[in-house]
Amino acid sequence: MFDNLFKPIEINGMILKNRIIAAPTGDLYEEKAIGGAALVIAGHAIVEPGRSSFASKNEPWLFDKYERDTTHERVMKIHRGGAKASIELFHGGAEARVSDYAKGPCSFVQPDGTVVKAMDESMMSETIDWYAKTAAGAKKIGFDSIFLHFGHGWLPAQFLSPIYNHREDEYGGSIENRSRFPLRILDAVRRAVGPNYPIDMRISAYEWVDGSIIFADVLSFLKLAERYVDTVQVSSGMDKVHEANVHCITTNLEEYMPNLKWAREVKKQMSIPVSVVSGIMTPYMADLMIGDGYVDMAAFGRSLIADPYWPKKAMENRPSDIVPCLRCSNCYHIASDHWNVGCSVNPRYHNETFIPALIEKDEKEKKVVIVGGGPGGLEAAITASDRGHHITLIESEHKLGGMLKYIAQEAHKDEVKRLLDYYRTQISRRPIEILLDTKAAPDLLQKLKPDKLIIAVGAMERIPSINGIEHTGVITAINAIEHVENLGKHIVILGGGSIGCELALELAEQNRKVVIVEITDSLSSNANSLYREAMRQKLEGFSDRIKVLKKTVCQEITEDAMLIKDIENDTIHRLAYDNVILATGLVSRRDTVRSLYGIIRNTVSIGDCTKPSSIMNAVFEGHTAALNI
Repeated sequence: MFDNLFKPIEINGMILKNRIIAAPTGDLYEEKAIGGAALVIAGHAIVEPGRSSFASKNEPWLFDKYERDTTHERVMKIHRGGAKASIELFHGGAEARVSDYAKGPCSFVQPDGTVVKAMDESMMSETIDWYAKTAAGAKKIGFDSIFLHFGHGWLPAQFLSPIYNHREDEYGGSIENRSRFPLRILDAVRRAVGPNYPIDMRISAYEWVDGSIIFADVLSFLKLAERYVDTVQVSSGMDKVHEANVHCITTNLEEYMPNLKWAREVKKQMSIPVSVVSGIMTPYMADLMIGDGYVDMAAFGRSLIADPYWPKKAMENRPSDIVPCLRCSNCYHIASDHWNVGCSVNPRYHNETFIPALIEKDEKEKKVVIVGGGPGGLEAAITASDRGHHITLIESEHKLGGMLKYIAQEAHKDEVKRLLDYYRTQISRRPIEILLDTKAAPDLLQKLKPDKLIIAVGAMERIPSINGIEHTGVITAINAIEHVENLGKHIVILGGGSIGCELALELAEQNRKVVIVEITDSLSSNANSLYREAMRQKLEGFSDRIKVLKKTVCQEITEDAMLIKDIENDTIHRLAYDNVILATGLVSRRDTVRSLYGIIRNTVSIGDCTKPSSIMNAVFEGHTAALNI
């Protein structure tokens, strides 16, 4: 199984044991190497101190004297894990955080007041020299290859793209002219590392912004660059532009392997190995595209955050043990703006200092009762079982999964379905006693006599107090998800959170007419910024079928219409409907939680039953509750 994915490949003398590249996301370099990736890109190194960081004007140059030990540690950690080590060489150009001025193809002033100066020959030479010094430093400190970031709207891409490059000299205009400065960088880098050292380069095949570089020009540049580099990685999009970033770091609303169509063409036109990144969700996908000759290698970012051992599990023919990425992007600083960064399915990510990599057996087996079979309860059961405890899992419904089993039925939710399948598979492989269709009554808990009780009963749908809400055409979001085929042609959705928007999109795709009624001034406000942008684009694509009414409240529901009030102008309108869907959020089952406390001394409640939140929060609390037994 997956024989194509696990064939070795040689790149300018560097032999990779398989075709899996760990993209420069997150800091779990060692775990990704131990987890089986052949090449691990250990984050990035800024090229020009004070001029190239996307994060801080004071970001250190990794090859300064007093940074070298820490940088070398990255190499050694990756080598210790059995992988080859690479590092991304990065220059933000016009988008860099600086103390005085930034460098770019053209002069302008950023919205935050940062002055960008058009690079003259002196400034170009200075930057090129820093590229050469950084590349030489990477080689000297022990990296097996380097990864040049020439995509996503950063400095080399700024020269290539008409979005940034409006020059009228020999560096602007035609693609040959726009390629001059990036090619000078490549020439200097190649001279710095010599002919027998692997150089990889990432490029955006398409920037997803009107007026930007066309794919034909990207191909023209790649043909010019081929003599300097040993392999190229095909991506798309731009980082600093949210409208384009959602196509760079795709959400679950986008297609799988979105960059493969461009990578295939690059592969046809070049003689060097080609890799592709983004939306490669399973070993089956990766193996097939390599086996079909579309690309030579597959690069993984968020998938190896979700499960650093993805490659090893695939190599051992255990794909059902892979923890699936949800493409939620809660791990991504641009999506989260650094608020509550984490991974929905990997509690260790971003918490490496206090969440152990390995689950150790407890010295003494204990009896643990978990009430609730949603993501928090399932994660707790798996972790506690792996620690050697006796687990009884009580679920009031006839199937495990909690809210996951409803979300998995929605359109665009294959990732959640894979997570649900993963949890059910892992539970079935462990000696866990499961009581379905069972109420966790106090007498049952007293009879079981657990050493620890974990309450994970989740949340329930909020039913607002609105006159007429009892009419037969009014249903909850869960009811709509489960019986979407029974819905009428004209739908009013009360609530524009993520569930309401997802239902609206699915129904519009089925050629139904939908009106979203939202009391606030924003949609999907419970989601991160990139998801909101991705959803905005999708909803706008169905503007003929989806109408959005913000700052609007429901006054009353009659048998065939909803009466709504525009908050801003205080006017009343009537919306006819076949069905009203209540997507008004969740409320914790506090009464149930309250009734279960005081029975067992060692009791803890986790996840949505404490406060409606997210899969990420439920999984983290379930995992840590089990670690604390």
